[in-house]
Amino acid sequence: MSVAEVDAHLGGIEEPKRSTLQSLRLTILELVPEAEQVISYRIPAFRLDGQTIAGFAAFRNHLSHLPSSGSVLPRLADELAGYTMSKSALHFPIDRPLPKSLVRKLIKMRLDESPRDAHNAGA
Repeated sequence: MSVAEVDAHLGGIEEPKRSTLQSLRLTILELVPEAEQVISYRIPAFRLDGQTIAGFAAFRNHLSHLPSSGSVLPRLADELAGYTMSKSALHFPIDRPLPKSLVRKLIKMRLDESPRDAHNAGA
């Protein structure tokens, strides 16, 4: 899997969803530049040392940030008030990227769960 496959996946998504997800992608890469971009379970995802740390997806009426851990979103519940979510997905509007500060917290929380000392990697 490669950056080109993630590019192709995003290329198949209509606007404004594509631009909003591209913004999330760039934010994650800014925070964790060493993350490998992959397609996992048919969605774009990011891995460090073989462990998925985040993903994103487009749906009919919303977009989702997927922290690849069922414990991240509940631990940030107070800060996620106003968003809808499931146990494993934070839903956000198709035309409004997640704030960078929130993405930073989501990524840091996920990296803190990792056995690797990755939480110092920009998040």
